[in-house]
Amino acid sequence: MRTALILLFLLALAAMPGALLPQLSLNARKVDEYVAQHGWWGRFLQKLGFFEVYATPWFAAIYLMLFVSLIGCLLPRTFEYFKQATAKPVLTPRNLSRLPHHAQAETDSSPEEVLAEAEQHLRGWRKQADENTISAERGFLRETGNLVFHFALLGLLVSFAIGKMVGYEGTVIVQANGGQFCNGGIANYDTFRPGLRVDGSDLTPLCVKVDDFKAEYLPNGQAKSFHAGIGYQSGEDLESGTWRPFDLEVNHPLRTAGDRVYLQGHGYTPQFTVTFPNGVKRTSATQWVPVDPVTLASEGAAKFDPPNITDPEQRRKNQLAVTGLFAPSSAMHGSILTSNFPALNNPMVAVDVYRGDLGTDDGRGQSIFSIDKSLVDQGRLTKVARKNLAVGDELSLDDGTRIRFDGVNDWVSLQISHDPSQVWVLLFAVLIIVGLGVSLTVKRRRFWVRATRQDDGRTLVEAGGLARTDQAGYGEEFTRLATSLLIKET
Repeated sequence: MRTALILLFLLALAAMPGALLPQLSLNARKVDEYVAQHGWWGRFLQKLGFFEVYATPWFAAIYLMLFVSLIGCLLPRTFEYFKQATAKPVLTPRNLSRLPHHAQAETDSSPEEVLAEAEQHLRGWRKQADENTISAERGFLRETGNLVFHFALLGLLVSFAIGKMVGYEGTVIVQANGGQFCNGGIANYDTFRPGLRVDGSDLTPLCVKVDDFKAEYLPNGQAKSFHAGIGYQSGEDLESGTWRPFDLEVNHPLRTAGDRVYLQGHGYTPQFTVTFPNGVKRTSATQWVPVDPVTLASEGAAKFDPPNITDPEQRRKNQLAVTGLFAPSSAMHGSILTSNFPALNNPMVAVDVYRGDLGTDDGRGQSIFSIDKSLVDQGRLTKVARKNLAVGDELSLDDGTRIRFDGVNDWVSLQISHDPSQVWVLLFAVLIIVGLGVSLTVKRRRFWVRATRQDDGRTLVEAGGLARTDQAGYGEEFTRLATSLLIKET
């Protein structure tokens, strides 16, 4: 038990970095910022795994040792519990007056009558009668609650482990104007965290369509409510093409086919149309990432390939990128565009337009939210224009290309979670609370009664009590029992 308590303390201590430091699984960008700000200290913490605490070997080692320690504690305690539960109450002590609780009185009733009356008052107690004494014991539910608590804790750990092995969790951004997502494979996700036994080839079949999104904010800009009107398909609906409506809100997930769909957040998707000198138009509506969680000022990039150019070298030299800052409720500080509210009150965008090689053909992955700054430093990308645009405004480049800011749509971030152990986690969590409540409220106590015939023919009745754990609260119960037994004292 001492080892288990030490390991519980170490587990809580090891989990503290996960609560105090940014974690890669939640926000990789915050981790990069922390490492950049703290220099060698940040790199040192990164080497120790403090930014992915729950996936480190040392955290898993504490978890495993606690698991083994709990088993080592529970097995002997369980055997001892059953041994005590089937054993008879201990015999009445020779000298009851030495016990913490003691009372005595004389009565004209015979010892047999006194003991018969005592048995009536001790209903529900485990009793053993021996000549002129009765030994009673109560409160075995305390140890029962203790064992339920620890077995439930063990079951909770096992359930968590199973959930991490066969469950998965992924996030995806879906446009809130009819955009769809189908759980057909890992490639459909923006981020995906599989369990140890999940390879992504057997995900739960389901589809989600986001029809609209509404957000309400307090006057200070704090979010009041998020609501996404969605349709979903699962099971037979996938074959029939039936879309079932659902109102998705924060902390009100969709539960279907054993999976849960959560509404994690939202942002904005500016739409741009580029009209090239030959009259060909290209439209891009790519989500931008919020850089200010209060005002939802967002940054991003819209990237375009020039039309009707078959030469790869010429195409790379004439690619366009529209980057900058989007402000849902624009405010100007001189010539600098900012946002002062998260809702779409007066959307504007401050754009920088780059022309050249975007690096999209070199086979390496690239963020959709930004351009490669190294290409700018190398001179392969050149800034050719900068301007603040309201909805409907456009700017013209030196070659006659026109870029128009068409408007903005909402996007939502959905999290799809699959955890078949969640019901067991809930069950064991409830049992932990029940077991802990029983173990804290029920007290082990013992009660003895001795009735002895004296030389004068009267009967001396003695009562003694002992609390096996904490005496608090037993004094009143002992007084009540002793008074009811000795009420005929003279």
